[in-house]
Amino acid sequence: MNHQKVRLDPGLHFVATPIGTARDITLRALDVLASADMIAAEDTRSLRHLMDIHGVPLAGRRVLSYHDHSGAGARRKLLDALGAGQSVAYASEAGMPLIADPGFDLARAAAEAGARVTVAPGPSAVLAALTLAGLPTDAFFFAGFLPNAKAARRTRLEALRAVPGTLVFYESPKRVAASLADMAEVLGAGRAAALCRELTKKFEEVRRGSLSELAASVAEEKVRGEIVLVVDRGDSETVRDSTIEEDLRVALARESMRDAADLVARMHDVPRRKVYQMALELTKDG
Repeated sequence: MNHQKVRLDPGLHFVATPIGTARDITLRALDVLASADMIAAEDTRSLRHLMDIHGVPLAGRRVLSYHDHSGAGARRKLLDALGAGQSVAYASEAGMPLIADPGFDLARAAAEAGARVTVAPGPSAVLAALTLAGLPTDAFFFAGFLPNAKAARRTRLEALRAVPGTLVFYESPKRVAASLADMAEVLGAGRAAALCRELTKKFEEVRRGSLSELAASVAEEKVRGEIVLVVDRGDSETVRDSTIEEDLRVALARESMRDAADLVARMHDVPRRKVYQMALELTKDG
C-alpha cells in the first residue's frame, strides 16, 4: 500500500508502533512516517522493516538511531532539525513513545526549545494488559520494570503496596518467577493478578489468579516472551485474620519466624505482636 505524503507542521511528531501485530499501526502514523523531513527510531532496523511492510518509502531519508546509549549527539541533531523548521518523526521500538522508552529526554528538550510536540497515538502494552486482566481500571499505576536485586525489588514493592489503584509492571521471562514470589510475600499472596504474555502476537496468553497461584505456575513452567504483570489494588478495609494467616504461611516457608512476622505486619499494617503470636501458633501446629 502506498501512502500519499501530507504536509506536516514543523515540530516533533511521536509515532506509536505495534507491540506485535504489524497491522495494528494507525493510518495517521503511516502518514507521519511517509511525510516527515527526518525520522528517528529507538530501533532503526525494526522501523525500516515496519515501513517496508506497509509500503512507506524512505525516499532518500535515513533513519537516525536514538536510544539510551546514543547520547546527546543524536539528540542535538534532532534539535538542530527542529530549529531549522523541519518535521521530525520519532518511533519507539514497540508501543507508545516515552512508556519505558528513551524518548523522554528528547520530548523535554524539544519542548524547552519551543518546538511543537505532538503524537500519533496507538498500541500500548500497558493498556492492552489492563483491558485483558479483568481487574479494576478506574485507577492504575504503571511501575515499569522492578529492580534486578532482590532487596531493592522488595523495597520498591513495599513502597507500592498502598497505592490505591491497580499496579502494572513490565517483566522479563528470566525474572518473572522471582518477581511474582516477592510480590506474593510483600503485596499479599491472595491479591488478584494477571500475567499477560506476548500481547497481540500468535501465542498471546493471559493467566489470571492470586499472586501465590501465579508464582507457583511460573515456578513449575517457565514462560517466554514479553510479559506484563497486572496486580489488583490492596484491600483498604480491615484485613481478615485468614488473609494474614495465608500471607504468613507463605512468608514462613522462606523466612525465619521473626522476619516473617515483621514482613507480614508491615504488609498489612497490623501490630507485630499479633502476627508473631499467629506465627507461633502456626509453627506449633506444624
